[in-house]
Amino acid sequence: MRRTFARALAGPLVLAAAAAAVPLVSAAPAAADSVVVGGFPVDVSNSPWTVALASRDRFGGTRAGQFCVGVAVSRHTVLTAAHCMGEEVLGTTPDRLRDFSVIAGRTDLLSSGGQEIRVRRTYVNPAYDKATNAGDFAVLTLAQPLPAGAVIRMAGAGDPAYLPGSSALVYGWGDVTGAGDYARGLRAARVHVLPDVLCRNAYPGGGEGRYQAASMVCAGEPQGGRDACQGDSGGPLVAQGKLIGLVSWGTGCGRAGSPGVYTRVSEIARALRWSVRAADKA
Repeated sequence: MRRTFARALAGPLVLAAAAAAVPLVSAAPAAADSVVVGGFPVDVSNSPWTVALASRDRFGGTRAGQFCVGVAVSRHTVLTAAHCMGEEVLGTTPDRLRDFSVIAGRTDLLSSGGQEIRVRRTYVNPAYDKATNAGDFAVLTLAQPLPAGAVIRMAGAGDPAYLPGSSALVYGWGDVTGAGDYARGLRAARVHVLPDVLCRNAYPGGGEGRYQAASMVCAGEPQGGRDACQGDSGGPLVAQGKLIGLVSWGTGCGRAGSPGVYTRVSEIARALRWSVRAADKA
């Protein structure tokens, strides 16, 4: 089954997602799908730019309404996956979600630490292609600024962090086993940037999606075992201290021969520059 890494509600929505491509979104109102498979617990102070996307109204309060992950690239701007903003996940359009917020500075979703900031505006890439998952990004503008230190730099085109073999970390609150075992604390997994050919062979097109090297990053382990999973959609892939990808899609979680596919940040950095500057001046 092709998966995307966001969290959908139980019932008909889950069946619909399974029949198509399931981005890594969470799958139950009370518990997000999974955290990073093959990972380890981390404190959010080590990755303060990692935030949880939440709506208690839509997903319940057990995990503070967490359904996807985001990454702060400016004090007012958070990147996430476009598929996290779909009606099949939210049940409505983002602008109609009554309590849409990001949770920043909180390791344990059930704690009262950090802050919850309302999302003021949502921009979903109009070129996002659900058939291939190309262009899988959205931009959230926050109603209040994040702390200055809670921002990560985006890697530009040609940055060595994108080279195959680069060691990377992926962060999230998603499924930790691939069997719907959701964690309440932030986790990370060590993966490697993989050669594009591995993802081209794994995802040549059709029902499993099509890997496009110009706008995607292939990462994981060839033998499987460490990967993002359900509930991790939109989360950061970080190499050499820079953001290189957003958790997007793949087949299964941590399977050999089925690496994770990430939205390539260098392809969206230029388009974001003007909006980030405008938001920080607001």
